[in-house]
Amino acid sequence: MIVVGGEALIDLVPAAAPPGALLPRPGGGPYNTALALGRLGARVAFCSRVSADGFGESLLAGLRAAGVDLSLVQRGPEPTTLAVPSLAPDGSAAYRFYVEGTADRLFTLPPALPAGVRALGLGTCSLVLEPGASAYEALLRRESQRGLLTLLDPNIRPALIADPAAYRSRFEGWLPYVSVLKLSEDDAAWLGGRVRDWLAAGPSAVVLTRGAEGLTVWTREGAEHSVPSRRVTVADTIGAGDTVGAALLHRLAGHRSGPVDWPGVLEYAAHAAALTCTRAGAEPPYAAEL
Repeated sequence: MIVVGGEALIDLVPAAAPPGALLPRPGGGPYNTALALGRLGARVAFCSRVSADGFGESLLAGLRAAGVDLSLVQRGPEPTTLAVPSLAPDGSAAYRFYVEGTADRLFTLPPALPAGVRALGLGTCSLVLEPGASAYEALLRRESQRGLLTLLDPNIRPALIADPAAYRSRFEGWLPYVSVLKLSEDDAAWLGGRVRDWLAAGPSAVVLTRGAEGLTVWTREGAEHSVPSRRVTVADTIGAGDTVGAALLHRLAGHRSGPVDWPGVLEYAAHAAALTCTRAGAEPPYAAEL
């Protein structure tokens, strides 16, 4: 089983009509990753704290429909976090968040994960907003030391980071506990680091998403592989990076021995992400579509 930890929220996505209308869509980087894993056919559990309000119920319904295990989900009476994306002409999104007093940021460290768990994925807002951020950090450290494959997707949201220098320092402290670091070009630029330094700090591989230019991986052994993106008509890019993270977890958690077929893993991730881009909001593909 794969466990994905982090926030579940509602994206208020601009509607085609009438002007100014917003449509509520399930979202949050970790939520999207868990949903994508379920749709891809992986055994996956979501580890989070979700509101008991109507939005929270709809978020859990979406995960149930994808076959995601919800036994690690905590519940609370606080409202669901809201994110309002603004879309650029190329379909890329920037976000404004409404996070004060919301349920997901009150996550607490759960007991040890089940023995059958092989991988853990974490990232996005959940590693920024306290007090939950410290609990997710403790989960990362604990499960990494237990031998799990860990994937970190920082998915930087600058509007939520009050002290960039402190966050960058904290990010560096996570790296010894990370097996695979997955990030976008924008994330890498904001963090200001270099791939070789990140690899030296702990991860066995760094995967960079480069939008329309595709995906690149660098490994601790010195290998570098790139694959192009799939050419599609883009509705928006919401959830595309999360789908990449899900595809990486799906393929790597099932890897048994020998060298990883990184070109094959990246091609699979690029295909899944491209299909997500053809749909409004975070709507990852199902296994049959690949």
